[in-house]
Amino acid sequence: MRLAQFITRNIETILEQWEAFAATRLPAAEHMKPLELRDHAKEILQAIAIDLSMPQTREEQAAKSKGLAASVFGAPETAAQTHAVLRAKSGFDIKQLASEYRALRASVLRLWTDTCPPEASALDDVMRFNEAIDQALAESIGFFSAQVEQSRNLLLGMLGHDMRSPLQTIQMTAQYLVRLNSGPDISKAAARLISGGAQMQALLDDLMDFSRSHLGLGIAVRPSKANLEAVCVDEVEQIRAAHPGHEVQLEVSGDCRGEWDGRRVQQLLRNLTVNAIKYGAGDKPVRVAVTGLQTDVRIEVRNEGPAIDRATLANLFQPLTRGADEQRRRDDSLGLGLYIANEIAKAHGGAIEVRSDDAETVFAVTLPRRRQGSAQDA
Repeated sequence: MRLAQFITRNIETILEQWEAFAATRLPAAEHMKPLELRDHAKEILQAIAIDLSMPQTREEQAAKSKGLAASVFGAPETAAQTHAVLRAKSGFDIKQLASEYRALRASVLRLWTDTCPPEASALDDVMRFNEAIDQALAESIGFFSAQVEQSRNLLLGMLGHDMRSPLQTIQMTAQYLVRLNSGPDISKAAARLISGGAQMQALLDDLMDFSRSHLGLGIAVRPSKANLEAVCVDEVEQIRAAHPGHEVQLEVSGDCRGEWDGRRVQQLLRNLTVNAIKYGAGDKPVRVAVTGLQTDVRIEVRNEGPAIDRATLANLFQPLTRGADEQRRRDDSLGLGLYIANEIAKAHGGAIEVRSDDAETVFAVTLPRRRQGSAQDA
């Protein structure tokens, strides 16, 4: 009996073994009902049986073995993909998900060889079956990972949102202590609270923006008429106050008026400048230049210090990444600052470029004076 026919005729027996194995995937399966344990297994087996019955070229078989089979036209997702999403929601981890397919592979082949005498076509059936299992596993893992990532981003977003209220209480209390003027010791302690609260607020802002962008919502910008000279002067003054031990220079030239989200541009400039302060030479100034061009405004942040290596440059704007050098390993940030800055630039229709050598590192931001479709609120 060919394997496709065997699967179709013995599907209930195979499903019983699938269910029994899935029930051992603890703690996720502890309170799952039989139908939940069998979730989409029947549809997966039926799809495999149909696949085994269809003629295929060697190229198509090779693609399946790599999980690269063409999707079914008109189908939003396969049974394996839906199964993965539901398993993720049930609390399975990725190892438990993969183990279900390993157990299914072993179960089907063992039942088939125990029931049916080997035929000349048996080897080809085994190869085709293994390729179909590999394709189903690849589909499941892809959707499983996406579901886990979305759940994680939702959690981060809720965490960032819920932490804002207690943080605001701490900051307001610290400001009240400063106004009391109850002596230098209390004033210094309150100042440290205010500084720490501001750093925590910046981390929460980055966390919220990261979660929003990874949920497909993008960085929210609300452009309005603004003068980037005033925007950048205000932000540089705040940076100087927060980093009194570092010199930050600002040079502005040209017409810097246009339509931008001023608060977001300040966040972009802050992330780039603080990054330059952290990784540049401590005894050298960070230089900020804002230049009004014909259709754009260009913001450059320069610092002297060690050059950024090529491997780090290639992934500099990726979230949650670190360079290989010792200074970056000591960094206590979330690794989101440059990623958020880049997303803000893109939300304005602009871009960030970076170059680094032994002389200096330069981040150059180009922001069009008016974003295409600026009437639309992002």
